[in-house]
Amino acid sequence: MILFYGRAEDTPLTRCIETTAELGVDHRFIDQAALRHHDLSVHYGPDGAGGTVVLGGEHLDLRDVTAVYARPLELPAGGSHAAEFNDAFVEWLDLTDALVVNRPSAMHSNTSKPFQARLIGAAGFTVPDTLVTDDPAEVTAFRARHGRVVFKSVSGIRSIVTELDDRTGARLELVRALPTQFQAYVPGVDVRVHVVGGAVFPTEIVSEALDYRYARRSGLSAELTAVELPDPVAKRCVALAELLDLSLCGIDLRRRPDGEYVCFEVNPMPAYSYFEDGGGQPIGRTLAELLREAPCRRSGTTSPR
Repeated sequence: MILFYGRAEDTPLTRCIETTAELGVDHRFIDQAALRHHDLSVHYGPDGAGGTVVLGGEHLDLRDVTAVYARPLELPAGGSHAAEFNDAFVEWLDLTDALVVNRPSAMHSNTSKPFQARLIGAAGFTVPDTLVTDDPAEVTAFRARHGRVVFKSVSGIRSIVTELDDRTGARLELVRALPTQFQAYVPGVDVRVHVVGGAVFPTEIVSEALDYRYARRSGLSAELTAVELPDPVAKRCVALAELLDLSLCGIDLRRRPDGEYVCFEVNPMPAYSYFEDGGGQPIGRTLAELLREAPCRRSGTTSPR
């Protein structure tokens, strides 16, 4: 049985649920918005992590779960039961020997951009020259050295990539209140690569916006096209996903004019549906098939990751 966890309005999650239903695979959905109506008990022992989840009166043995696709979002306000359910379930995700896309512990690298950058470099990718600081003087020197500089949040919280120009530079003193990540601007074309198991789905994004995710806010557009990667780069993407222990991830690359690929970061909970709609690649179906093919835990063929 496949278990889905998240919010009903979350398109990447619901798309995978719909595809799983089309494949005729037994599955259940735990809606975070309805946790107050559900119950969960978890136990741990020599035979692994087990327990029972009660959904609308149906008792499900967690030992029957072979795979989980979890996209936990913010819980609705109010009530401790939902928070306690969520905490216990997220803990179980790290301890179960079912396939989990993705384990909370594996997603932690994204909470620190500098730490993740070291792992990206270890996988063989070039990363932009980077400065993390709360010192305006260091930023000024970094900008003088590189010319064009962009900045964004140092944490895993989504932020808009912004250029450090004269306008934003006038507010540079504000950096003293919050260490920020500055990077040398990399010219070229953006390529988002989704890795699903060992499958690679590259999508090229052409946009005049500095951060194509927010192109519409500036009255601009973003054109998405499915492309092929050079084989060494594709293999490097798979190796990076394996290094981070991510069964599904979105890798942000930029292809420089000289053909070199630079890696900015890895998203462990990518909204793949946006790229699937734009590039036409079967990312969601491949994910559903990955979940379907997870071996039965009761057979003893799996082991804790």
